[in-house]
Amino acid sequence: MSISLNGLEFVQVESTTTVMGTTKGGWVYAGQRPCYEAKTPTFYVMPSPLTDGEVANAMGVNGDGDEQQRATETLTSLELCELADHLMKSPAFDEAVNQLGGQWELRGLTQAEWRAARDQNVLLLENGLTERLADAPSSNNRGAMMDGRPRPNELLGPAAAQSAAIAVHPRNETITAMTSVPLDRPLPKVVARLAFTPVRTEEPKRVPENTDRWKNVRSELLWTTLLGIVPSFLIPVLRGMGDYATEGWVNLLFGGLCAGFFTGAIWRPRRPVLRYDEVESSSMSVAQ
Repeated sequence: MSISLNGLEFVQVESTTTVMGTTKGGWVYAGQRPCYEAKTPTFYVMPSPLTDGEVANAMGVNGDGDEQQRATETLTSLELCELADHLMKSPAFDEAVNQLGGQWELRGLTQAEWRAARDQNVLLLENGLTERLADAPSSNNRGAMMDGRPRPNELLGPAAAQSAAIAVHPRNETITAMTSVPLDRPLPKVVARLAFTPVRTEEPKRVPENTDRWKNVRSELLWTTLLGIVPSFLIPVLRGMGDYATEGWVNLLFGGLCAGFFTGAIWRPRRPVLRYDEVESSSMSVAQ
């Protein structure tokens, strides 16, 4: 099923549960944790980013030429919102809403919606391009919306004028990375698209902001001891240098701590997935 609004085609994305982030425990993966479930309802999305011609037609401006068929890189996040507001005032939008029932809106995709659409092979984004999202930028998944609605911007300073974006690797389309882009400034190779999505009116579920820090400290002490400190003292003993294990204990301890720190960067036990049904509405303090 598809929907057409002022020449823009939207393809259906089925409701689904998408696992966001990673369960890998190394601290280099901290920006992708905690791993959580995002439940998105059925929505509609443009398969490809907006082109100059589509923007012109949607705004009622005539455009021609080959450049009109290329993905536009001049659309800012603020202008994308203006385009969405313009389309939501059109008779075609009212007709589509009446046909579907409920409350609907046009906006950019959220990260959860983008992943769901791509997993269902509905969404295309060329290698090397970055797409603007409706979410606020963040350093990790804490505070993320678990129902796929846009993450509000609760930041101060320069980050308050940024929006989240997702970039595809220049050569490997399976590799993506989260980044941020200015709200009011276009950038080369940064594109945008619209989604026709139901308005979430229920109380939101969010990934908890806090974690069990004492549990993390205990785990780090355990693995640093087993993978760093113990081998550091055991190696000279096994090599017949038992005296150095007592006389040079400071050096061995320091070396063990360094080894433990290095192993912590690339490996620690996998973390659990935060399930949607495990979190209370508006919960911001439940520890994982």
